[in-house]
Amino acid sequence: MKEMAARIKLLILDVDGVLTDGRITINEKGEEVKSFNVKDGLGLKILMSTGIEVVIITGRKSMVVKHRAKELGIDEVWQGIKDKRMLCKKIIGEKGLKKEEVCCIGDDLPDLAMFMEAGLRIAVADGVEEICEEADFVTKKNGGYTAVREVCEWILNSKGVWPKIGFTEQSGG
Repeated sequence: MKEMAARIKLLILDVDGVLTDGRITINEKGEEVKSFNVKDGLGLKILMSTGIEVVIITGRKSMVVKHRAKELGIDEVWQGIKDKRMLCKKIIGEKGLKKEEVCCIGDDLPDLAMFMEAGLRIAVADGVEEICEEADFVTKKNGGYTAVREVCEWILNSKGVWPKIGFTEQSGG
């Protein structure tokens, strides 16, 4: 597993249930509210500072996701995606990567499509049974509760670059 993680050049993430705990709150104005864990954010920033690309692919559309991705410096955000497999295939091809250089993190049935294109498939601890069964690795933490940070640290430890010396709090998540 460590060898698989050491090859990763691209991390593809779902949002609801992975970067969040899966709950969607709608306020009295009809505006959507999501909670993101700052530790996940810092983990992603450190991961990206080592040259690993991060792409978000989600089936829902949300301005909140767009704002959070911008805060983290994630440029490639795909929302409202129904066919995650074809999009993954396209992104991987355009980046000239091999399947074994790609890691996907998911939590629910639509993410199985992404798993088909990834060399390393990770499910969050509270993912549905079907996704956990197909995963190469299941996190100890639940989605929205530092599962993404756990994966970032694991990948970078596997590459021998965690913690990244010189990473400042200013550039945190």
